[in-house]
Amino acid sequence: MASQGTAPPARTGMVRTVAASLVGTTVEWYDFFLYGSAAALVFNTVFFPSSDPLVGTLLSFLTYAVGFAARPLGGVVFGHYGDRMGRKKLLVVSLLMMGGATFAMGLLPTHATIGVGAPVLLTVLRLVQGFALGGEWGGAVLLVSEHGGDRHRGFWASWPQAGAPGGNLLATGVLALLAAVQSEEAFLAWGWRVPFLLSGVLVVIGLWIRISVSESPVFLAAQRRADEAAAAGAGRKPPVVEVFRRSRREVLTAIGTRFGENISYYILTAFVLVYVTVHLELPKSDALNAVLIGSAFHFVTIPLWGALSDRVGRRPVTLIGALGMAGWAFAFFALVDSRSFPVITCAVTVGLLFHGAMYGPQAAFISELFDTEVRYSGASMGSQLASIIGGALAPIIAVELLRDYDSALPVALYLCLAALVTAVTVYVARETRGRDLAADEASGPAPDRAAGSATAPDPAGSLPLGGRHPG
Repeated sequence: MASQGTAPPARTGMVRTVAASLVGTTVEWYDFFLYGSAAALVFNTVFFPSSDPLVGTLLSFLTYAVGFAARPLGGVVFGHYGDRMGRKKLLVVSLLMMGGATFAMGLLPTHATIGVGAPVLLTVLRLVQGFALGGEWGGAVLLVSEHGGDRHRGFWASWPQAGAPGGNLLATGVLALLAAVQSEEAFLAWGWRVPFLLSGVLVVIGLWIRISVSESPVFLAAQRRADEAAAAGAGRKPPVVEVFRRSRREVLTAIGTRFGENISYYILTAFVLVYVTVHLELPKSDALNAVLIGSAFHFVTIPLWGALSDRVGRRPVTLIGALGMAGWAFAFFALVDSRSFPVITCAVTVGLLFHGAMYGPQAAFISELFDTEVRYSGASMGSQLASIIGGALAPIIAVELLRDYDSALPVALYLCLAALVTAVTVYVARETRGRDLAADEASGPAPDRAAGSATAPDPAGSLPLGGRHPG
């Protein structure tokens, strides 16, 4: 009998699952981005005092990058246990680790109080943040992808993606509010601690919602098959070993897909804060409010891009974002250099809209690349390795380019080339829309992947730019 794809769950159950993933990822990204915003605006003074503002900012961003360095390790560890024990349990652990580290940052003594011990403690907590986030993304998007049906997976799986701008919206919004109602002295003395301590409240809310959802039915079915195979005496290799044995190409595809998306996001939301406040010497509120408004549009449009990918495919939508970002990179800095708040806001917003076209379909696309037994490991490893070579280095490279050339043109070129890497990767990749996640490639291609899904028809003519059917 032909496969009809993964059956969609009851709508109420799907909404609950999406809500749990969205709230959890929003909280975790709030914690992660809060550090990025504080690194650009506060930590260069509080933890890394220096006579040169850009040097202090560079040191601050180096600890920011440390969090990214821990993410692949978190992806491997969480991926291993997530593929063995389930998605839900590991998501609870990641949320507690991230929230605890962020809350502790709000209690840290500063450099003026304990000297070098302050940045050391900050770096340790940043490592914990990165480790936790390395396991968060894969689990959150898989929980939704594996609960949902094939036809609307792009839309539903894009909601956890919206947690990134949602968290950034919260982090930037709280910092902008505090900066607006406090003096510079009060904000640097104690005001910056408030959003970090608020993380404790957000974690409790996220934990309460996340515990209420059920485990992925696709994972439970795969676990039953693995248990039956083990009872019959079949060995089971660690998921990370299986990923590199069976899915090396898919891991590279995930890395390339996230490369330009990662770099563009951190330049648009983290480096722009430095560029506006240090290079252009404009008020912090201008930079924060521009990112705040842009993030609001970003949050709303990510699910729309995900829904579009259900109609035309993951590849075409991602290509719109990648090629759009490659062109917008130069217009972005030209507009920011106008020093006009409305124009800066427009530059950030349009940039984030192009980013959303890359980011919205990404959860479904990467989930559909891997088989169930290694999906958590493969998705986490691919995405987090990209975060090291992409997001971790992006603010540092951008600051160094700005210091060396005193111009935004090299940064724009860097952003353009990164976006083109993603465009080329997606162009040569296979289309995955309509894949039945319960049918692993190791068992042979599912009928819906070889000849078009019964739930999501995909005739050859609907795959532009040389796309071909998966399988």
